[in-house]
Amino acid sequence: MPLPSFEFASVGRVIFGRGQFKRVGELAAELGRNALVVTNADRAGTQGLLSRLAEPLAAHGVAHTLFRLDGEPRAEDVDRGVAAARDAQCDILLALGGGSAIDAAKAIAGLLTNGGMALDYLEVVGKGRKIARPAAPWIAIPTTAGTGAEVTRNAVIACPEKQFKASIRSHHLLPRVALVDAELHVHVRREVTARSGMDALTQLLEAYTSTGAEPLTDALALEGLACAARSLQRAYEHGDDLDAREDMALAALLSGLCLSNAGLGAVHGFAAPLGARFAAPHGAVCAALLPHVLEANTAALQALSASDARARAVLERYATAGRLLAGNCALAQPDAVRACVARTRRLVAELHIPRLSVFGMTESDVPALVALAQKSSSMRYNPVALSADALAHILRQAL
Repeated sequence: MPLPSFEFASVGRVIFGRGQFKRVGELAAELGRNALVVTNADRAGTQGLLSRLAEPLAAHGVAHTLFRLDGEPRAEDVDRGVAAARDAQCDILLALGGGSAIDAAKAIAGLLTNGGMALDYLEVVGKGRKIARPAAPWIAIPTTAGTGAEVTRNAVIACPEKQFKASIRSHHLLPRVALVDAELHVHVRREVTARSGMDALTQLLEAYTSTGAEPLTDALALEGLACAARSLQRAYEHGDDLDAREDMALAALLSGLCLSNAGLGAVHGFAAPLGARFAAPHGAVCAALLPHVLEANTAALQALSASDARARAVLERYATAGRLLAGNCALAQPDAVRACVARTRRLVAELHIPRLSVFGMTESDVPALVALAQKSSSMRYNPVALSADALAHILRQAL
């Protein structure tokens, strides 16, 4: 049987390892002389990281202007960031923080060279214009292990007035350098570690079982799942464990490579409207939904498996993931599929992930959220089509 055709986009340069943050000055100086630093660092327990950034930049002759982001980026934040970069005549961007800061910097870098406003380029809720020119040079420096935004080609931006989050997407948005140093993650709060880590786990699972899965993403997803299986709970319980932090930094990085090339699924299909409609952290939303989506997907696939070879193949993927998560390679397929669902459910409990009702969602919100989720670009990569009733049931279980 011939291999499927595929395309794989990636960052040209990834620098990974403990202590690599010290290279930020030299790396920035290779790209420009005046940096806009887009950040939500120091708001997530990163212990004076911004002051640690200033010295190496100055030592290498790079001036900088801070652009602080509070919460997940909105279209208006991107437009403000573009104006700030132009006012300060910045020729390079540094994204220092979690996925929100990285996505904001990615979009700002793209608009600096392509012109226009964020809504001109947003999918679904905007005009969907293409990014035609390479973005301004930028460096991604994650301080949490979650979204993998440091290696993705889409920037997720909220549009509250339309109660939706959507992407600006282009290979032109990839950073020049992804600088990943797990030492920056040590002081991150436990709840941030939990929801970020569950986001990475969700992305790995969804990309591995996506309709867009391909050989390269399969290999990366399995390695990432192995890292998360052995280290997510350890990083949550022992934040100073650098081995666990480094495992999760790699899991997040690999999840970003996977989602950018293979797509995601129903969890992220829901996350877009939920994140825009409620003040709910993205990772917490994904974690609350994950076991229920896995249960719905595997049940639907099992119903099809007697006559559908593809359904049987995807069930084996869930079984492979279940064996990794359970740490038991000898599990037969039905038990391994159940273990995939059970282990994620247990993680949600052990990491104290809140239910969606904590963020203000109620039963009355279900129909509108289902309708919005069905429009999401992620939903088309779900491994099996789920009815509106099935989607509504998932939301009610997560309430």
